Amino acid sequence: MATSSRARPLLHIITPVYNEADNFPSLYKAVKDNIKTPHKLVVVYDFDEDNTLPVARKYAKKDKSVVLHKNTIAKGALNALKSGFDYVSSGPVLIIMADLSDDLSMVDAMYEKHLEGAAVVCGSRYMKGGKQLGGPLLKRSLSRLAGVSLYWVRRLPTHDVTNNFKMYDKALLESITIESQGGFEIAMEITVKAFHKHLKIVELPTTWRDRTSGETKFQLWAWLPSYLHWYFHALRPRSE
Repeated sequence: MATSSRARPLLHIITPVYNEADNFPSLYKAVKDNIKTPHKLVVVYDFDEDNTLPVARKYAKKDKSVVLHKNTIAKGALNALKSGFDYVSSGPVLIIMADLSDDLSMVDAMYEKHLEGAAVVCGSRYMKGGKQLGGPLLKRSLSRLAGVSLYWVRRLPTHDVTNNFKMYDKALLESITIESQGGFEIAMEITVKAFHKHLKIVELPTTWRDRTSGETKFQLWAWLPSYLHWYFHALRPRSE
């Protein structure tokens, strides 16, 4: 899956939105200021009344790298991500959140790791150099415990298996069946399945910041059983 230095595939950046009108201008600016890699920003929405759309359409009219894509699978964050994956035909796929929590200054370096053959490039809050600023204490603690324990006990090559700020190779996404039914645990599922396929997984330190506008879509207690399912799946023996 290594890519020659002369072949630089387009990066597709998938961002699910739900009434992110206040955040979108800052998100667009952050993408343009930080990401020099040729890219397309795919804004995935559930319903036509989403207040993000009028704002996003203004940017799409003047910038062809901004694309609005309606999720027709079913409503919710999980299906928005799956719909975004379906939109992409090949190359690297990056997930970012519209709440500006992700460290976009790392994207170009993540892309280079993809070119070096990584099927999954993980933004890691819990490796040396990574940080997490804000967010509920319980959520932070459980996330760190899951990531660090799998790194040391299972030798899964990332300290931050739960973080959605990851870049995937489209070939990996096509090679697996996504089974997640809750929400953002999809990142954990994909990473664990790549691990069981013996594919290359790398991590880079990142800083995560809690959102400053809008409401979080993360539902800890509703999604915790799904995270536990993929945690124990990671502990299963790998095929030789």
